Parts: sequence; structure tokens; C-alpha cells
Amino acid sequence: QVQLVESGGGLVQTGDSLRLSCAASGRTLSSYSMGWFRQAPGKEREFVASIRWNGINTYYVDYADSVKGRFTISRDNAKNTVYLQMNSLKPEDTAVYCCAAGLTVDRRTYARAEKYDYWGQGTQVTVSL
Repeated sequence: QVQLVESGGGLVQTGDSLRLSCAASGRTLSSYSMGWFRQAPGKEREFVASIRWNGINTYYVDYADSVKGRFTISRDNAKNTVYLQMNSLKPEDTAVYCCAAGLTVDRRTYARAEKYDYWGQGTQVTVSL
């Protein structure tokens, strides 16, 4: 079992930055692909970013078009933690952000929530005008 706990959310203004963290316990994350998803009120959960393991020696990152160039996903395997640096925040970024871990995520499935095995509870990000 993997337990994931997100932190770093909050209320910010348009144009501000936040860094979300996702700390894991229970197992080492180094072999897991990690993703960030978000869900705004009244909307479906959507993919934000992923950093996936190719099973050999390389991590690949992918982003939703809506955050590309503004958000950066990274991981620190020594700390068993994944980060989401969010810059130039917009009101439409307001949502609950959740991290997820999966062993079978690949280049075709990284944006599919059902491919991730473990989920955190989420952290609220609110961006005001």
C-alpha cells in the first residue's frame, strides 16, 4: 500500500505561484509513475501533469495543454515526494489538486485516472482575480 498526502495549497491571487507537494509512505515511489489531477466544483476530474517511469532508467513528463509552460512536475525519490510548481496562476486553475501513483502508467495512459492505483485526499487551490 502507498499512502499519499498532498500539501501546499491555499488562496492566492492571479499571477501568483504555489508549490504543491505529495509525500508518500508505505513504499518507495521510484518505480511508480506519478500524476497530478484536479477537480473544480461542478466539473469532472482532469489530468494536470505526470512524471512517468519507463521501467528502465528514464522519467518522462507530460502536461495538460492548459498548464503547459506554467506548471512543472518534479520528483525527489530520496524524499519520496513529488512536486507541482505552479506559476502564473489563473482563476480557472481553482480546484482540488490530487496526486496519484501508478505502476502500469505508460505513454498512452498517463492522462487516464483509472490507470493510477493510489490517490491522496487532495489540497485546495483557490486563485482570486
